[in-house]
Amino acid sequence: MNTTRITLALAASLIAAAPAFAQTKLKWAHVYEPSEPFHTASVWAAEEIKKRSGGRFQVDVYPASQLGKENDINQGLTLGTVDIIISGSSFAAKAFPRIGVTYYPYTFRDVDHLLAYTKSDIYKELTAGYEQKSGNEIIATTYYGTRHTTSNRPIAKCADMKGLKMRVPDVPAYLAMPRACGANTSPIAFAEVYLALQNGTVEAQENPLPTIDAKKFFEVQKHIVLTGHIVDHLNTVVAGGLWKKLSDADKKMFTEVAQEAAARASKEVAAREKELVAVFRSKGVSVNEVNTGEFRDTVLKNVPFEQFGYQKADWDRIQAVK
Repeated sequence: MNTTRITLALAASLIAAAPAFAQTKLKWAHVYEPSEPFHTASVWAAEEIKKRSGGRFQVDVYPASQLGKENDINQGLTLGTVDIIISGSSFAAKAFPRIGVTYYPYTFRDVDHLLAYTKSDIYKELTAGYEQKSGNEIIATTYYGTRHTTSNRPIAKCADMKGLKMRVPDVPAYLAMPRACGANTSPIAFAEVYLALQNGTVEAQENPLPTIDAKKFFEVQKHIVLTGHIVDHLNTVVAGGLWKKLSDADKKMFTEVAQEAAARASKEVAAREKELVAVFRSKGVSVNEVNTGEFRDTVLKNVPFEQFGYQKADWDRIQAVK
């Protein structure tokens, strides 16, 4: 009799101690450093998802390529090794080329134009196309920074880049503007760019201002030229396997949190860029504006959209977004 009572009491205590729901553990991965806004916003989002779901979801964030390089984590969405990632549209374009049009030079005028695009019909159409092809869901887009040129040669117009030895990543859309202007491009590994600039292997490169600052390229370059050729951005992507399991209410909550996180990171990046122009000038580096319209017209004349699988009609629709 006593044994039965003890067993029943133990069972009752275990039931009382057990959570009222099963907690779902999720992996959120990206390739950025823990100090960067993309990570801090991801951590904030993970905490918000846990809070707003009443603890039903536990999201662990893995920065700095801990779960693989960008290509790996994109594949991981399909393989089921990762649930949420932040990644560039150039990777989404591998599944659905049209979405990569946002990397064609001078697609966006500035950060405000990019953010307006994320609320437009053409954004919905392109992300839906990616979702149909990949099975994964894009739920937010974050401003990464605007790519500019640094050089030891002064650049006032596109033609000034003719013959310029310039490091550019081996990404077709990144190569478009420098090559259209006549630069002699070289795909040196990112970790080796500072040394290559220092020893004259190349005399120019292109990156967003926060990267130029973080990697100290300004120490080995005389000029920062605000070519603004690509307004770079990252998508928050949810694996199709997870998305299908979420209730409509949870889908809405995940989307709202991701968009709030994207807005936080975008604001931080844009503010830092504004500060950096003054910082670079205070260090004695010349920071020059150029007529970006002239650069854009040269690219449009020399670089057909179709060679990337993009559609000019999509670009025109993005241009029309106010």
